[in-house]
Amino acid sequence: MSLSCLTDPSVTIVADTSAVINLNASGCAAAVLQALPNRVALTDTVLAELSVDKRTKRDDARLVRSLIDADLVAVLALADMKKDHFAALVAGPAAETLDDGEAATVAWALEINGVAITDDRKAVALCARKYPKLVIASTVDVFVHDAVVTALGRGRLADAVYSTLQTARMRVPSHHEKWVVDLIGEARAKGCLSLRGRVRAGRIERAPIGSIK
Repeated sequence: MSLSCLTDPSVTIVADTSAVINLNASGCAAAVLQALPNRVALTDTVLAELSVDKRTKRDDARLVRSLIDADLVAVLALADMKKDHFAALVAGPAAETLDDGEAATVAWALEINGVAITDDRKAVALCARKYPKLVIASTVDVFVHDAVVTALGRGRLADAVYSTLQTARMRVPSHHEKWVVDLIGEARAKGCLSLRGRVRAGRIERAPIGSIK
């Protein structure tokens, strides 16, 4: 049984800014996207948000452009949307609205009956309330996908996930914490500040990697 919620290869995955940054930080975004059976897209709003990371000096806009040029990522224009989901997500009380990048991602996923990938806690919580039928995935759901696990192998995947945790401080949903720790090892997990304190301290049950070879 797959550990990822990305179980339907026919749907389009729409990635937000946080997910794109995480994939870039892995150092093997192209290999990951080549392995995924799904079409992957991002919005022009997200593309506009990407810039040089001042901490790592990584040029996320340039990196994602290379993925677009290689036909690994498609760009969805906000102006092409036929429904008003975006307006509903950016107008109103702060508790019920999202930043433009997350809003555009969710709106396009709703538009095409796709899957939105975001690591933003507020976006995940808001969608659970307002759009319970919309599948929301995390970046870890991409890494844990059976096709990605098989394509990269244990060693390369462990290094990719560790790099993402270290340089992009990827958020790990609680139901994936055991998988991540078992993959990268407790020693490396201790230095990953985006993991919860109890996870870094080793107070978590270890989980088998399953199909990782």
